[in-house]
Amino acid sequence: MSTADHLLNDQQMKEIPNAEEMIFGIVVSEWNYAITGSMLRACIDTLKAHGAKEKNIHVKHVPGSFELTFGASKFVQEEEVDAVICFGSVVRGGTPHFDYVCQGVTQGIAALNTTGNIPVIFGVLTTDNMEQAEERAGGALGNKGEECAIAAIKMVDLVWNF
Repeated sequence: MSTADHLLNDQQMKEIPNAEEMIFGIVVSEWNYAITGSMLRACIDTLKAHGAKEKNIHVKHVPGSFELTFGASKFVQEEEVDAVICFGSVVRGGTPHFDYVCQGVTQGIAALNTTGNIPVIFGVLTTDNMEQAEERAGGALGNKGEECAIAAIKMVDLVWNF
């Protein structure tokens, strides 16, 4: 099922908790920054639209998607954040490198989620080509940055109300 089938409607947008007291760490890959930067901007705009204060949104950059796990781990261990959001973009090439990077970052972020108390949101696009990435970073299929911001808010609310 495509992303277009899962875009939030107006009622669902109204049901998103207030993020005024929440603190977010965001780790962004510099690789394919036209894509990751677009997701970052949409994420920050969405967090603010739901009450997050700019002083409570902390952004760090890492060289590539593989390094997102380390960056997220540092946030979890050393910063007082309620959730961490990771943004990367891996585009399939002609070598198995794509598979190794995607598998590594997926397993790393999953491990942080299963071993920690802070939700880590997976905002890594794994696409066959740049056009697919662009469609998911502000194009025809919306912006994963917005979706990840909403996921982070909802996960913090879950932790606070568990």
